[in-house]
Amino acid sequence: MSTVADKLAKKSTSKSSSKQVRLRLVYVDFWSAVKLSFLAAVALAIVTIVTFFLVFTVVQTTGLIDQVDEFFQSFSDGGISITAFVGLPQVMAFAAVVAILNLIVVTVLGAVIAGIYNLAVKVTGGLLVGFTSS
Repeated sequence: MSTVADKLAKKSTSKSSSKQVRLRLVYVDFWSAVKLSFLAAVALAIVTIVTFFLVFTVVQTTGLIDQVDEFFQSFSDGGISITAFVGLPQVMAFAAVVAILNLIVVTVLGAVIAGIYNLAVKVTGGLLVGFTSS
């Protein structure tokens, strides 16, 4: 009965016909990085909006908002109602604002990171990446 370690040892001693290529990443295209970070930000924005909706639905279904509303009304003699401020339209508007801000920040951050990488390559020589074919 052979173990995985035995199989790996046999593979390393035998001559393999796989070809290895080593490449250096010395430049990241600025606009490609901006487009890719924008697409990632759009995906993050969609996830943010769906998450806000699901969390609000769970919190509303469990009755937590009503309990907090009763708690605040007991202190304010019915003057402040949390349900007037925390409804589905307000939560979704806040989610949209957060998603738009994340969209802007992630896109700009992707552009900044691409620029910093392109400047750092001049000092470090780039990132060495290895590929093998099996």
